[in-house]
Amino acid sequence: MSTIDNLPPLREVIETHQLSARKSLGQNFLLDLNLTAKIARQAGDLSECDVLEIGPGPGGLTRGLLAEGARRVLAVEKDARCMPALAEISTAYPGQLEVINGDALEVDALAHLTPPVRIAANLPYNVGTELLVRWLTPKEWPPFWQSLTLMFQREVAERIVAQPGSKAYGRLALLAQWRADARIVLALPPEAFSPPPKVHSAVVHLTALAEPRYPADAATLSRVIAAAFNQRRKMLRASLKSVAPNIEDHLIAAGIKPTERAEQVSLEEFCALARSLKPLE
Repeated sequence: MSTIDNLPPLREVIETHQLSARKSLGQNFLLDLNLTAKIARQAGDLSECDVLEIGPGPGGLTRGLLAEGARRVLAVEKDARCMPALAEISTAYPGQLEVINGDALEVDALAHLTPPVRIAANLPYNVGTELLVRWLTPKEWPPFWQSLTLMFQREVAERIVAQPGSKAYGRLALLAQWRADARIVLALPPEAFSPPPKVHSAVVHLTALAEPRYPADAATLSRVIAAAFNQRRKMLRASLKSVAPNIEDHLIAAGIKPTERAEQVSLEEFCALARSLKPLE
């Protein structure tokens, strides 16, 4: 499919505006509008939602989201070179696209969005994980977003959905799965991008839970998980010594063997340990 609207094909857009991807910005452009539309569909029914998109580049996914019926799209793009191409999309979809030229780590996107909100993005590789962690750790839960449909390096995607006992299992899996349902919905080879990255990619869809999967104090759980996986090869009685001097008592109270290692412990068990360390009121 060369186009999903009356706008030019993406290769033509990139040539017209001289948008060579910049490694310093983590850019890898998706050129197949069939593919961008498919990613947009993974985000679900967008007709009643505002959609936040980070790093739209020349606007392939932006066009997919709008063509799939998004009520409104807010696109945050750091690269000023992309503004003219995105302006053309805005003209084609009057009143449905707002573009902010800025850093997604600094822009207060919430001030520009009307609930319900979904986030869909081919995230720049250099800020993808940091943005995900921010969206999963707001001060209050539920968050401002209903779902996240995000492109990552496949290795990162696998870490998000990993289960206990696997090498990919760690802080990111626990953080994501504590407050959301997470699944990989699409795999993409390097040749889907321009320029082709050295890694495979995958799209992860996360749906926010109304409340965390298991009760626990967020700060305590975060501290426990960080300490456990910072020394993941050590037994928990050693890796968690800094958390509490009597950590073995807390581990036993939570039903965890003190000789277990972090990657063997389930999310439910980590939450039980956090509650033992700081009971919920």
